[in-house]
Amino acid sequence: MRSLQATPFIAGIAVATVALAGRYGVQAWQAFKARPATPRMRKFYGGGFETTMTRREAALILGVRESATVEKVKEAHRKVMVANHPDAGGSHFLASKINEAKDIMLGKTKGSGSAF
Repeated sequence: MRSLQATPFIAGIAVATVALAGRYGVQAWQAFKARPATPRMRKFYGGGFETTMTRREAALILGVRESATVEKVKEAHRKVMVANHPDAGGSHFLASKINEAKDIMLGKTKGSGSAF
């Protein structure tokens, strides 16, 4: 007889637990949806150009590390130039900066070799 009286109590505890877990789940889902969107793309260099281009700035323009190999620098230069070549509607200024960045990364110039 004692176990019959405990059954509604245990059922009540189970229902309360499920209700609290559901409430927590809904709150967690709403917090997840309300979080700020994080960009899924790589973050690009956001600033303007320095007066004299540094190796750091050159690496940022090409999207490589400062310690990148010659092959990686040339490959990155090719990809960036395809997207920004003046013959394909790109800017002459950007093309000159991209070429200057490649030269700096390959050690061919000390910077500020841009025609602009």
